[in-house]
Amino acid sequence: MNELIAIVEDEDDIRAVVSAALKKERFRVREYAEGKAFLSSLHKDTPDLVVLDIMLPDTDGFAICRSIRGDRSVSSVPIIILTARAEEADRVLGLELGADDYVVKPFSPKELAARVKAVLRRSSPEAGRSRIDVGDGLLIDMDKLETYSDGKRLELTQAEFRILQLLATRIGWVFSREKILDHLWGDEKNVTDRSVDVHVKHLRDKLGPAGQRIVNVRGVGYKLTGQGAAEQDAPRQK
Repeated sequence: MNELIAIVEDEDDIRAVVSAALKKERFRVREYAEGKAFLSSLHKDTPDLVVLDIMLPDTDGFAICRSIRGDRSVSSVPIIILTARAEEADRVLGLELGADDYVVKPFSPKELAARVKAVLRRSSPEAGRSRIDVGDGLLIDMDKLETYSDGKRLELTQAEFRILQLLATRIGWVFSREKILDHLWGDEKNVTDRSVDVHVKHLRDKLGPAGQRIVNVRGVGYKLTGQGAAEQDAPRQK
């Protein structure tokens, strides 16, 4: 492996532990003790993934996450939040801002390295996949991992893209929240079902009118309805 990982963490000991664990897995590493130093280098030394602390001395990690996701040139860079803040509200906020994973301190360096590899694996294009024409002007390019609405490229996070991709594989089928979580994080998931609702809400907003086709089946999960109308069939759980 030679992917570049940026570690944004102000505590020297923790930064050193994370760096050592990632270097052991043959990742290249850049270390930053302050958020502003990281942001100033982001475009000239763009990482393949960011391990981001929330409580930094010069800025808030959530603000950095928001800044990355709002910058089209780097918005697709995966982010793993690493923090001592374990409250559900913080987890939800991190996911709402586009984080791909949320790891709470104290943590296992070996597990963190595994999560980094898992997020990078999910963000890599998979061979042999093509475009999915969902209808209503919505197109999913599986080779480029991009989504278009009426020819305009949508800025989706990795999690939002993978949810849409999953729903589009079986239009009309109901996917449980647990199934969606498995698709997003596999055995490494450490989030609640509510995180699915957060991602789906943002996905709907970004899809515009086509977002109405993502239907919440109460008590079960979500499905993508057929073009131009809502499904009337009995729910089929996947």
